[in-house]
Amino acid sequence: MSRIGSKAVALPSGVTVSVASGTVTVKGARGELMYALLPEVSVAVEDASVKVSRKNDSKDARARHGLTRALLANMVKGVSDGYEKKIEIIGVGYKVTLKGPRLLQLHLGFSHPIDFAIPVGIEIAQDERNKNILMIRGIDKQLVGLVTAQIRELRPPEPYKGKGIRYIDEVVRRKAGKAAGKTAA
Repeated sequence: MSRIGSKAVALPSGVTVSVASGTVTVKGARGELMYALLPEVSVAVEDASVKVSRKNDSKDARARHGLTRALLANMVKGVSDGYEKKIEIIGVGYKVTLKGPRLLQLHLGFSHPIDFAIPVGIEIAQDERNKNILMIRGIDKQLVGLVTAQIRELRPPEPYKGKGIRYIDEVVRRKAGKAAGKTAA
């Protein structure tokens, strides 16, 4: 039996879950998320919790049992609390500006600025003390992670000087330059 799949997902106050025609809808204070159920699993709403069960013991059903429960738990947390990831832009002359509600302009050492379109459901804000720290927020955990990874991919941190875009808690291993390889003769 799946250890994760067999646990019930507790519903905080203000969050409702409804199941209709193979689709689970989770509504909360921050918004609404939908998920199309896989054919191997079923979802039942009981009082203040959601139970996920599988229809048989096939390999696919066992794999998707825990997956469905984890996705539902992420949806419940997203509509009640939301998700946030922080990234930092490090480099001389590197800067970021918000141009309107749906456009992010990044100057990352290239000959031109990069315009990044912010998708619907994502909110990006700059830290008030350090303008090179971005906070990406949203209710969909997968979308928040995807957008953060796409921004980081524009200029990943390089190992020699540490310049680039990195997660706040990311540790970049630094390499010694050419001079470190020479030995005294």
